[in-house]
Amino acid sequence: MKYIVSILFTVMTNAAAQLMLKQGMMSLGPISFEGSNPLLKLLQIVFSPWVFLGLCTFVISMAAHIYVLSKVELSFAYPFLSLAYVAVAIFAYFIFREDLNGWRIAGIAFICVGTVLIAQSGRDLGGRDLGGRDLDSRDLGGRDLSARGHDEETASLSSDKIQSGIVR
Repeated sequence: MKYIVSILFTVMTNAAAQLMLKQGMMSLGPISFEGSNPLLKLLQIVFSPWVFLGLCTFVISMAAHIYVLSKVELSFAYPFLSLAYVAVAIFAYFIFREDLNGWRIAGIAFICVGTVLIAQSGRDLGGRDLGGRDLDSRDLGGRDLSARGHDEETASLSSDKIQSGIVR
């Protein structure tokens, strides 16, 4: 639960990018590649202000998502991205006057309930980090202390103990 703010930042930047892309495409109007060089048309689209800003916001969103993935399980973080749909649907209703009918509202409610259930599942990783090691077995520098016990045990093996384990 400690990384929820980072996860929500990822969600909101993802949603903001979608809204910017929509604004950009509305300002450009319907796209047609007839009678024009497709590459030049694509560059015109990509470098239009709203589309370019939306793409840059996607880069920020993906950087935040990469950070989140370095801290929490993918199966916990990824479902939160569905909240971007919720944000987009609500903002699109207010900004672009898009339809928000009963079916969409029901879908949004299911997404929210599912996300809450997933968030509850991540409240406790069972005292383990993402590598499956006990959090208690790490020192302040993040080094795994349980490995030291294994090294000490291995170091205490005498040559006669090792010889008895060798097949002759």
